Amino acid sequence: MRLFSEQELFDTLKELDVIPLDKLKESFEEASLKKISLEELLVQKDLISDTNIGKIIADLINYPFVNLSETAIDEGVLNTIPEVYAKKQMVVAFKRDKEGLHIVLNDPSDKQVPDFIGKKIGIPVKTYYASKRSIKDALNLYAKDIAKVFDEIIAESVKEAKGTKVAEPSIIKIVDTIITYAYQNRSSDIHIEPTDDGSTVRFRIDGMLHDIINLPSVIHPQIVTRVKVMARLRTDEHQSAQDGKISVELAEENLDIRISIVPVTNGEKVVMRLLSERSRQFSLQDLGFSESDLKKVVSAYNKPHGMILSTGPTGSGKTTTLYAVLKLLNKRNVNIMTIEDPVEYDMEGVNQIQVNPNTNLTFAAGLKSIVRQDPDIILVGEIRDEETADISINAAMTGHLVLSTLHTNDAATAFPRLLDFGVEPFLIATTVNVVIAQRLVRKICLKCRVSEEVSGILINEISESIMQKYFPNEKNLRVYKGKGCDLCHGTGYVGRVGIFEVLLVDDEMKTAIVAKKESSEIKKIAVKNGMTTMLEDGIGKVKQGITTIDEIIRVTKE
Repeated sequence: MRLFSEQELFDTLKELDVIPLDKLKESFEEASLKKISLEELLVQKDLISDTNIGKIIADLINYPFVNLSETAIDEGVLNTIPEVYAKKQMVVAFKRDKEGLHIVLNDPSDKQVPDFIGKKIGIPVKTYYASKRSIKDALNLYAKDIAKVFDEIIAESVKEAKGTKVAEPSIIKIVDTIITYAYQNRSSDIHIEPTDDGSTVRFRIDGMLHDIINLPSVIHPQIVTRVKVMARLRTDEHQSAQDGKISVELAEENLDIRISIVPVTNGEKVVMRLLSERSRQFSLQDLGFSESDLKKVVSAYNKPHGMILSTGPTGSGKTTTLYAVLKLLNKRNVNIMTIEDPVEYDMEGVNQIQVNPNTNLTFAAGLKSIVRQDPDIILVGEIRDEETADISINAAMTGHLVLSTLHTNDAATAFPRLLDFGVEPFLIATTVNVVIAQRLVRKICLKCRVSEEVSGILINEISESIMQKYFPNEKNLRVYKGKGCDLCHGTGYVGRVGIFEVLLVDDEMKTAIVAKKESSEIKKIAVKNGMTTMLEDGIGKVKQGITTIDEIIRVTKE
């Protein structure tokens, strides 16, 4: 039995004012209809993060809260509770000290579990609250090291061969294991690369590639064939690139994976993009916007028409930001349509179109059709040619709210880029509401965070005025970094957050756009009128202990 009612959670959230009231009421009714918990639905809809609602519920039921994603759990402590029992009862042991064994439960009122564990191990048990999602993630820690798993698979296959000449390991099991481990390690991509002496598996975690394991070279072609079969690609084609998509049923969710296979000198390279629901559980607040920048974005998307542009290089989180905005706009009384390449995430209540060059369904052709579908809000995956730019601007001018992305280095460069596409300057000035430029930086691991004195070399990379603004009168500059621990795999970082610059198109900006001013001039005007640059936003996050100067320099240097 739960320690709180749905009504109590609703009232608490309403009082805290952390979710727009109309969205909260709508979700409360929907949760009741669908017979799922309000907490689960709010996280699903990205209206609040799993951690934040966890803290609120822990406070409501008067139990201490533990964020398991930021807690390093010793293997010995974890194994105090046998894996079978831990998974059945949804319980995790995370600490052992003089007070006894510290465990987390999703329902701490269940006294049977701590009583049973206490009797078994003969020491006191202290109970904490954690969300179901974080407990499920922590239970993955029972999994063995990936190298041991592959050794076992190969040894098992040899044993099964019983003296026959060919002892092939189970390729199906190997591919499934790679995907499962990548998911458990919160990877965004899996790279399987042929090398001279084997097949290297690498995972991209928090934007960085990590070597995971080397497999025998004889296995590589079989892995490629297995992936092709799963993605329904041609298994007899080895000389041209192929793209596809697969869906894998995991215990936690049905995982969609985008597949790209290209021929390289040693064979074929496979890259899998994991389109996990879990990796995009972000509300607009959780993405990293400062309070002032968030106000500008909210003001822009509350306008009934105009354009919101998100800019930055590939992998900087542009689509995530626009989806977070779209989720807030997604109501039953509006028609939202998107044209994307590819459609990465399915959104309930949104009509999504996939670009398909084979049927001549381009961004421009799709947009022309969308405009005739009586839309209120349109998301264009990317403005990459003159025709798409022209139709998008015209749609924004004729009463639609248009969201799109551009590949530019900063917010100010978006305007010259649109001019390059042949859009008239007065049309740009009257339709663009806001430009959001962004990058993703890795967050310092809270478990091993320590303060350190920064070297002069690093400080010289940042302008003196910015350093003075955030670190006034500090001769020996002390900031934070992660030492490296088992939680962050020795990197010092866990997770990522955005650094932003939000350029609001005011009257002075409109005049500058019509006059075709250069991006440097536009940036000066924006800064004068209150825009925080990405670099400044980054240094602000360094000051708060969220990230490091090294990370800011890494992503902002051009």
